[in-house]
Amino acid sequence: MTGDWQLRRDMVDIGRRLHDKGLVAASDGNLSARTDSNQLLITGSGTHLGELTPDQIVRVTTDGRLVAGSRKPSSEMPLHLAVYRTRPDVQAVVHAHPPITTAFSFAGVSIAQCVIPEVVLTLGTIPTAPYATPGSDEGPFAIAGLIADHDAIILERHGSVTVGKSLKDAYYKLEKVEHAAQVLFHARQLGKVIPLSREELRKIADVRQRLGLGPTEDVWRHCGGP
Repeated sequence: MTGDWQLRRDMVDIGRRLHDKGLVAASDGNLSARTDSNQLLITGSGTHLGELTPDQIVRVTTDGRLVAGSRKPSSEMPLHLAVYRTRPDVQAVVHAHPPITTAFSFAGVSIAQCVIPEVVLTLGTIPTAPYATPGSDEGPFAIAGLIADHDAIILERHGSVTVGKSLKDAYYKLEKVEHAAQVLFHARQLGKVIPLSREELRKIADVRQRLGLGPTEDVWRHCGGP
């Protein structure tokens, strides 16, 4: 299928971007995308995203059955499948290990604060899911209750998951998450981090709702009611 081939090329491109920007190392991280036939393309187990080739990507059904490809699917496939089951609007999933973002989770420090206007507007808040053993079936349970309302989630001690209407959309959200983590890291070194005021949050929520960028309930839960 032509569509499949383009998706594979897009996955190769995103894999190289992730590695070049230091968002994954060696065989860390994995990618998936929904095909026109409502099956999934996902990176094979043990692949190096910086050196990814189209033949290292396999096709699976939405219940995880291998349809085409010579490799086993990524060990994180259960996490990807859980996203697609919960979010029919999602067309792609990026799981990476952004260093500063992951460091915050190791320190037990949340980056869900409503501090950076652009992040609140486009992503809402960025919650941290409880720890799950990498490569196990625990991943779907860790993100349950979060993925329905969030396009970006931190996995405690295990990187991040971002989702989107395309691979580039999911990747750009990851870039925004890691940039936010960098900004918050430096702000904490300089002194007290000052959250956005309720009045400004109200304005951002209005814009967010008008542009259809997502629910505002999580913003109020983390940052104070309207």
